Amino acid sequence: MSAPVLDTAVVEPLATTRPRIPLTRLVDVEFRKLVDTRSSRWLLASVPLLTLVVVTGVTLWGRDDEVTFGMHTTTNMMPLELVLPLVAVLSVAGEWSQRSALTTFALVPRRGRVVSAKAVALLVATLAATATVVALSAVGTVVAAQVRGIGTVWDLPVDLALRLALANVLAVAFGFLVGLAIRSTAPAMVAYLGFMLVLPMVSSVIAGLWDWWAANGAWLDLSWSTSFVTAPEMTGEQWGQVGTSALLWIVVPLALAVRRLLRTEIR
Repeated sequence: MSAPVLDTAVVEPLATTRPRIPLTRLVDVEFRKLVDTRSSRWLLASVPLLTLVVVTGVTLWGRDDEVTFGMHTTTNMMPLELVLPLVAVLSVAGEWSQRSALTTFALVPRRGRVVSAKAVALLVATLAATATVVALSAVGTVVAAQVRGIGTVWDLPVDLALRLALANVLAVAFGFLVGLAIRSTAPAMVAYLGFMLVLPMVSSVIAGLWDWWAANGAWLDLSWSTSFVTAPEMTGEQWGQVGTSALLWIVVPLALAVRRLLRTEIR
């Protein structure tokens, strides 16, 4: 009796590769995750509310020379620089605290693409929130001028508006770094708030006691150098200080945090 012969011609190989998910779809998913959580939604909702409070305060109690588009916009950007990085921290660290990272990386094994999509979603949210504040500040400027019976002053230069957006992007990038490096919501929030609220005071005290730090601290202190970004004018040296401190506190640590994420075991 002869052994049966299998017809290998009709046997098709199993598919070993998954279809590549477009980056735009990943960005859309990450953006939905960004605005769907209760904490992030409340933080984002606080942006127009804080803008309304500031505009109302300036309208009722501010001087006439403060009721300008530039003053409204720069003032309203201050709470935004604190709120948006907290959203970034929650977006990144929350994945690990809630253990949803297991599902995310199981569905999309390419971790680098997931991190890139989350970064792009945060960038889009930052620019959208910045544009919203600028638009609300414009409306508030018109309303405040009408209420006070003075002329409307449009004194926000384009370069300052772009630098205000850059300040928000740098703040969100640092929040993204903190969340990615610590990967636990509570410690990441404490670390970010400590860096933004405590370290500047410590740096100011050191600058008052040490002349070298007073002359060169802006090259190493991120919060110090980024304060130049929202000033009416910037010099070339100040741009260099912003670039150096951002490289030290954002670019290099972020590269190390991403490298660690790509190699660590997901639990």
